[in-house]
Amino acid sequence: MAISRPIFSVLDLAPVAEGSTPRDALRNSLELAPRVEALGYHRYWVAEHHNMPGIASSSPAVLIAHLADVTSTMRIGSGGVMLPNHAPLVVAEQFGMLEALHPGRIDLGIGRAPGTDPVTARALRRDAMQLSADEFPRELGELLGFFGGSFPDGHPYQRVNAVPGRGYQPALWLLGSSDYSAQVAGLLGLPFSFAHHFAARNTLPALAVYRENFRPSPELAAPYAMVAAAVICAPTDAEARFLAGSSRLSFLRLRSGRPAPFPTPEEAAEYQFTPSEREVVHAWTGSHIVGSPETVRDQLDELAATTGADELMITTMVHSHAARVRSYELIADVMEARPRNGNRVRSPDRHDLRSTGSHTD
Repeated sequence: MAISRPIFSVLDLAPVAEGSTPRDALRNSLELAPRVEALGYHRYWVAEHHNMPGIASSSPAVLIAHLADVTSTMRIGSGGVMLPNHAPLVVAEQFGMLEALHPGRIDLGIGRAPGTDPVTARALRRDAMQLSADEFPRELGELLGFFGGSFPDGHPYQRVNAVPGRGYQPALWLLGSSDYSAQVAGLLGLPFSFAHHFAARNTLPALAVYRENFRPSPELAAPYAMVAAAVICAPTDAEARFLAGSSRLSFLRLRSGRPAPFPTPEEAAEYQFTPSEREVVHAWTGSHIVGSPETVRDQLDELAATTGADELMITTMVHSHAARVRSYELIADVMEARPRNGNRVRSPDRHDLRSTGSHTD
C-alpha cells in the first residue's frame, strides 16, 4: 500500500562556503533552483539574514526576481521577509512587482524576528523605537492594507497607493518558531510555516495552536501547515554524517559570536568539540535528519506523520554545492517528490488560496 506523502519544497539560505564568495553562493542558488524544479519540488524559498558571512540571501526580493527568471513552474518566495526590518509599503511594492512580473508564482512568507543580531537590527531599522516585535500586528495590518487598498476612513495612509502592489498580492504566508505567529496565521486564515529545523521543541504546540485558532478566510478554506526540516542525504549514513559536520561547526561559531563562511567537512572533522560545545550543538541539531536515502525516508515519513504537515520544506546546508544538489536528488527519488497524476496532496496556492483583490491578467 502506497504511503500518502506531503508536498516537498526547498528552503535555500545561499550558503557561502569557505574558499568561495557570496557571488559564487548566489550563482549556486540560480543553478540549484531549475534542477530541483525538474525533480518535482513544489516551491523554492529564500530567507532574509544579515551580518552573516556564511549566508548570502540578505535581500530575498532581489534574489527571488532572478530565481523566477530561471524557473518556469515552481513557486518562488521568501521564507521569509522579516517585516520589522522594512516599511510595509516597500514590501508591498517589491512583492507586488514580483507578482506582476510572474503572476501566480510568488509567495510572500512573513516573519517577525530581525534575522540578525541587535546591533545589525538597529542599523537596518534606524530607529530604536521600532526594535520591538510588538509592532508586528500593526505592520502586518499596514501590509495587508497596501495590498488590498483597504485602509479605513481617516487612516493616514488611506490615499497611499502601492504601485504595483494593490491588486497584485502574492500568496501570503506567516512564518514562526513559536505559537505567536501560529495563532495570528490561524485567526487570519493564512497558511503557516514552522521552523522545525531550529525550534523543534515548539513544533507540535505551535501547529496545534494554528489549527485550533484557524478561521476560514477568502484566502484559505482550511488550515494548511508547512514544516521546515534540515536534511542531509548521501549514499551512506557515514558520508551524510561527515557532510553534516560543517553545519555543526558553523552553528557553534555563530553561537560563539564568530560567524564565518561555511567550513569544510574536513575542518569540522578535525575540530575538537568540548563537552559543553557538544551539548550546545546537539540541542540545535537534534531534529536534523541526516543519513542514507533509506534513513532519510523513514525519518521524513515519521516527521510527516507526527506533525500532520501538508508540506515539508527541506533545507540542506553542506559545504559542497555538488553534495547539496545530490542530497536533493536522493531525497526526491526516495520520497517520490515528482508529481504523479493527482497523488499529491492539496496545496493552498493551487486550490484554496485566493489573493484578496488579485489581478486578472
